[in-house]
Amino acid sequence: MLFGMLEIQRSLVDSIVAHARADHPDEACGVIAGSIGSDRPERLIPMVNAVRCPTLYEFDSMDLLHLYREMDDRDEVPVVIYHSHPATQAYPSRTDITQASEPDAHYVVVSIRETGPAEGPFEFRSFRIVDGEVTEEQISILE
Repeated sequence: MLFGMLEIQRSLVDSIVAHARADHPDEACGVIAGSIGSDRPERLIPMVNAVRCPTLYEFDSMDLLHLYREMDDRDEVPVVIYHSHPATQAYPSRTDITQASEPDAHYVVVSIRETGPAEGPFEFRSFRIVDGEVTEEQISILE
């Protein structure tokens, strides 16, 4: 499978950015599920950052177990795993890279370092992270 492009609806981008602003100053995190084999992000599931930290995110283990059971029941996989960087650029940290465990997922990082919780510019970038190797990919935002 050729990696290199995330196609995502504008409404999903807007929802991720809104989640990042709402959880500021902590990192926001979540998943966008899609049908198995489709590579199409369809259903956004905002998660709670269990560590409530501005420099780290962690899914609650019970929430994650529930999510994976739900996705399994719906024949879905995590197409996008996203989180925010409230004060730094939109690039995976060493911890983000170490924790990346879904080789087929798009890892989206949104930075709101310029505006924090207020409206305004943001960075929105997508990466593939496989065996510790980070590759940025293009994003096509669909209207």
